[in-house]
Amino acid sequence: MSIVIDDVRHVAALACLPLSGDELKRFTSELARIVEYVEMLSEVDTDGVEPAVRTGGRENPLRPDQVGETLTHEEALGNAPESESGQFRVPGFLPPGL
Repeated sequence: MSIVIDDVRHVAALACLPLSGDELKRFTSELARIVEYVEMLSEVDTDGVEPAVRTGGRENPLRPDQVGETLTHEEALGNAPESESGQFRVPGFLPPGL
């Protein structure tokens, strides 16, 4: 599969990433190398190899839940740069037009 600059431009638009002309060229080259590597991996003979359902042990690595000290509502909001109506106020994060 050949990666062209329009492919990178399309992916950048989907990710809402404004890329300069130099960045588009650089990422086109890098993405092409990644795709070449994945294509090379697809040529590996995996006949008779069981799929790896999990790669680690079977035990849950998380600690058990334990009730501990928590902040009061006022303490938590006291550290917030902005709050409104008893809640954290954060900037919008959806791109325009959505």
